[in-house]
Amino acid sequence: MSEFFSPYDADRPLMLKCSCGRDHSVADHHAQANADTAAVELRRRSLTSEFEAYSNEFIEATLVKALFPQDAVRRRFLKAVGKSTAMAAIATVLPVASMQAMAQDKGALEKANLKIGFIPITCATPLIMAHPLGFYQKQGLNVEVTKTAGWALIRDKMINKEYDATHFLSPMPLVISMGLGSNATPMNVATIQNINGQAITLALKHKGNRDPKNWKGFKFAVPFDYSMHNLLLRYYLAEAGINPDTDVQIRVVPPAEMVANLKAGNIDGFLGPDPFNQRAVYEEAGFIHLLTKDLWNGHPCCAFGTSTEFIQKNPNTFAALYRAVLTSAAMARDAKNRELIAKVIAPAQYLNQPEAVINQVLTGKFADGLGNIRTVPDRADFDPMPWQSMAVWMLTQMQRWGYIKGEVNYKQIAEKVFLLTDAKKHMKSLDQKVPEGAYPKFKIMGREFDADKAAAYAKSFAISKAA
Repeated sequence: MSEFFSPYDADRPLMLKCSCGRDHSVADHHAQANADTAAVELRRRSLTSEFEAYSNEFIEATLVKALFPQDAVRRRFLKAVGKSTAMAAIATVLPVASMQAMAQDKGALEKANLKIGFIPITCATPLIMAHPLGFYQKQGLNVEVTKTAGWALIRDKMINKEYDATHFLSPMPLVISMGLGSNATPMNVATIQNINGQAITLALKHKGNRDPKNWKGFKFAVPFDYSMHNLLLRYYLAEAGINPDTDVQIRVVPPAEMVANLKAGNIDGFLGPDPFNQRAVYEEAGFIHLLTKDLWNGHPCCAFGTSTEFIQKNPNTFAALYRAVLTSAAMARDAKNRELIAKVIAPAQYLNQPEAVINQVLTGKFADGLGNIRTVPDRADFDPMPWQSMAVWMLTQMQRWGYIKGEVNYKQIAEKVFLLTDAKKHMKSLDQKVPEGAYPKFKIMGREFDADKAAAYAKSFAISKAA
């Protein structure tokens, strides 16, 4: 249990030796940090070489298939002479090496110096870790990742072109493109940054009041109106018969201020991003009531994106950004990398959180504030697919609660903003698994959502703004 105590709190029953929250000496800490840094770099180089090797093999396979389009003939030829002999023979008539070099030599970057905004939460892990691990640099990009105070500021800096690309809440590019809360400015989601990764956290005084049916009069915080946090909290409350507009108060509070407001008694709870749910437990200010994966397992949270104008003016730069972030997401998805990633993103220039807190979130082994140590490996995950059915669901819920007025062409907006085809193309080029389809069905609190029936779904709820 020692990793869950703060070394800074004299009232705690245990004083640890090192400021990182681990029970070891400072010398041991530096030795371990050096070893961890070396391991991360080795993993990064391994991923890079794997992707480059795939690109070469893809060129070879394409040439063989073009020369021998019939599968049976192609297999007999390769079996008879072997791959090496076959490629040597083909190379006498086709410039295989030159074509492979061209595949590695991406188009010239229109803009190499970029400024990317982020909110310091674990949802932004792929975007953040790509900086210290050199994934941007590998693509020829000089990226400044800029910590930003709040989501309204992220929106404004994107509209004013102060940022080239950014960490978004996944509904934000939809509403900015539609002109909700700002001037209409076309934005795009390149990838989903993370799935799951949120929780409902309540003040300790509510340990004995965990039935949401009894929460009338509660005050909750969410990070932004146009957020999955707000939409999921509203969905959860309404399913319990609580009207989120009349029975409780929902306030917008920056994530970094949520724990302090919980401690001060200004709010009863929040549905917020990690690491602040875990930080509330760490500070003994609250407990984790439930993980949002228990409402919708695999739900989107944050996204990586930019303006449509930036993509049109800088297609090669945008492609390079895509490759960097997708490579980073692939590393983050692998559970064996999570402890190392926690070390990389915990420092002050990134999340500025105790490593022990980040580690609990990313590994899924955590204290819940109720006396339990839980193991939930997919508490936070990093599937980059910008499914258009996710966008449609967000639109139905924003319509449900009156953020969007009138009829909505859900799929038209989803397909314009969520760049699913681009994501699949770039994932394929990196030898990443590319799933089929565009509109998979999802289950939210046991109820299936089908994007083909979105209009009926949006009107089917007993509690809504229009009801």
